[in-house]
Amino acid sequence: MVTFLPSRPGRLADVPSFDRAIGGAESNVACVLAAAGHSARWVGRVGADGFGDHLIEAIGGRGVDVSAVRRDPDRPTGVYFRTAGDRATDAHEVAYYRAGSAASAMSAGNLDLAAIRAGRILHLSGITAALSADCLRLMRGLTARRPGRPLVSFDVNHRPGLWRTTAQDGPGVLLELARGADIVFVGEDEAWGLGGAEAVRAALPEPEVLVVKQGGTGATAFHGPHTTTVPALRVDVVAAVGAGDAFAAGFLSATLRGLPVRDRLRHGHLTAAAALTAPGDLAAPPARHHADRLAALDDTAWGRLRLGPGWTQAGERADEEAEEARTP
Repeated sequence: MVTFLPSRPGRLADVPSFDRAIGGAESNVACVLAAAGHSARWVGRVGADGFGDHLIEAIGGRGVDVSAVRRDPDRPTGVYFRTAGDRATDAHEVAYYRAGSAASAMSAGNLDLAAIRAGRILHLSGITAALSADCLRLMRGLTARRPGRPLVSFDVNHRPGLWRTTAQDGPGVLLELARGADIVFVGEDEAWGLGGAEAVRAALPEPEVLVVKQGGTGATAFHGPHTTTVPALRVDVVAAVGAGDAFAAGFLSATLRGLPVRDRLRHGHLTAAAALTAPGDLAAPPARHHADRLAALDDTAWGRLRLGPGWTQAGERADEEAEEARTP
C-alpha cells in the first residue's frame, strides 16, 4: 500500500496534510534486506494507477527486484493513513482503504509462483491472509509443507481490525499458518492470549525456529531443543512503526549469512533500533561491519548500549575513521 504519514501529531481529523511513503510489511522487509546487501524480490499486485507506479518505482529504487509485481487494470492500489502516535497507545489511529484493492485480489492464479518460490527464504505476513478469501487460500498454499520449497518465514502480524470484517477466526487462522512455517515471528502481546514465551512454544512446536518478541524486554528464540534470549537495547525512540518488520529483516539477514541464533537476535534488535530512531516506517539498517561489531560485544557491553537518532551514521563514520587510522 501507499502510506500517508501525518505532517504533525494529532487526530486524523485535525492533521492538515500528509507525506506519502511506502507501506506494507513484506515490502518493508524486502527493502531492508536489499539495503543490507542481499538480493530481494517483492511479489504482489498493485493497481494500474499513479500510486501503483509510485510503489514499484520507490521499492525498485531501494534495490528490490519488482519484475514479478503484477498490475491490476480493474482495481486500485490500496492506501492508508495513520497518526503520528505509537501504535500501542489508544491515541493511535489508522484508516485503511484497501477493500477491493489490487492486493486483496491476489491468488495463486494471478501471481508468478515460480518467482515466489525461487529465493532461499520466502517471507510472508499474516496481514495478507486477512485481505480476502483468495489471499487466505494463497497463504495456505504457500505455507503447506512440501518437498523443495524455500525456507518459509512467517510474521504473525495480528491486526484484529482486519479480521473483524471477515467470517474467519483470525487468531485460529494465524496459528494454522504459523504451524506450516519454518521461521515464525510473533509478539508476546499478539500470541493468542498465551502467557509467556514458553507457553507460545508449547502451542506452536512445529516451526524449526520460533522468535517471540517481548517488547522492551527483548526477544526469545526457540530453535530445536535450545532456547536463546537476548535483551532489547535501550533506544531513544523517534517513531515505533516499522520496528517489527526491521527486526524480522535483521534476523533473516543474519540467517542468510549463517550466523548463530544469538547473533541473529542481536542483528534483529540492531535493525529494529535503526527503524525506531528514524521517522517513517522504513529506515536504512546499520552498515554490516558496524552491526557485526556491535553484535559481537560481550553481554555487559551489550547491556550498556544506548542508541539514539543518527547512531547508524555516527557508527559508520567512526568505523571509517578507525580504518583510515590503521591504513599506513
